[in-house]
Amino acid sequence: MRPIALSLSLAAALFAEPRHIKVYEEPGRFGGWPANHGIWSWGNEILVGFSAAWYQAKGPDRHQMNSDKPEEPRLARSLDGGETWTIEKPSSLLPPEQGGKQPVPLPEPMDFTARGFVLTIRFTDIHKGPSRLWYSTDRGKSWNGPYEFPLFGAAGLAARTDYIVNGKRDAHVFVTASKSNGREGRSMCARTTDGGLTWKMLSWIGAEPPGFSIMPSSLRAGPNELVTTVRVKQEPDNWVELYRSLDNGASWTSEGRVAGTGAFSGNPPHLIRLKDGRYCVTYGHRSKPYAIRAKLSSDKGKTWGPEITLRDDAAAWDIGYPRSTQRADGKIVTLYYYNDAPQRERFLAATIWDAGQ
Repeated sequence: MRPIALSLSLAAALFAEPRHIKVYEEPGRFGGWPANHGIWSWGNEILVGFSAAWYQAKGPDRHQMNSDKPEEPRLARSLDGGETWTIEKPSSLLPPEQGGKQPVPLPEPMDFTARGFVLTIRFTDIHKGPSRLWYSTDRGKSWNGPYEFPLFGAAGLAARTDYIVNGKRDAHVFVTASKSNGREGRSMCARTTDGGLTWKMLSWIGAEPPGFSIMPSSLRAGPNELVTTVRVKQEPDNWVELYRSLDNGASWTSEGRVAGTGAFSGNPPHLIRLKDGRYCVTYGHRSKPYAIRAKLSSDKGKTWGPEITLRDDAAAWDIGYPRSTQRADGKIVTLYYYNDAPQRERFLAATIWDAGQ
């Protein structure tokens, strides 16, 4: 099948001007990395997780944050499709290092289809150690956990929230494990059929990379077909790569690059299916002009249209980690962290945009 041919001028004409909204900005804080936490939505109600780290001025090639202080978990919630937001600090999401509970084995199976159910899996260290699981049955207002999550034989498991619900007790999860040399990382797929009491590793997503292939973002494309996009770093390039499974996650085939993500180790993608069936991937671009971008596919990710620039007015590379959702009227709400000066606090922002027809 031939790639979609669409001129940049025509593409621009199809999309209404995006609108940008500040979601979280706090003096002395570094608001960041929603891709590490997760996004959930119910019509016009949107919930997204992020980190509230502590700001510290550093060199231009570093995150402007104090690494000796904790990244505290936060939630941002909108009840009007992303137009306005409130910030929540649920104590039940605190890890033990910040005064939360110690992780324990899951005492009873989760019901993935329960009304208001959401799940988040978060890492403790990107190179070593376990990840932890929390879940909620009231749209993230209160959380159960943390619960232990297996390492699957790896030295470390750097999980970010990416899962597919198959049924009441059945779900796939997609995580990043350490490589054989103990470094981050390599993407893998696991599954539970007993509500999370036990998990089985199904497959590695691609061969062990010389750099890294991490942070999968996945969806179900058919009864036995899964699609995932991953963040790849292989010097000197950084890009988003798409993998497809035709056997429900038992094996994967690369279908090549979706988009480049610039310098500074690139940026993770977020893949969603729109109401009209098209796929949408959003990602940050960390080379000038520093930007939040998107691409669309009308053939289940086999080919992709031109890049859509949602915004490109950042002052430095330290941006991105987006999560996106489609609201009730069809517009897309993309959340990410951003900046307006090289050495200044980072903030969480949302762009509301129209993907056209």
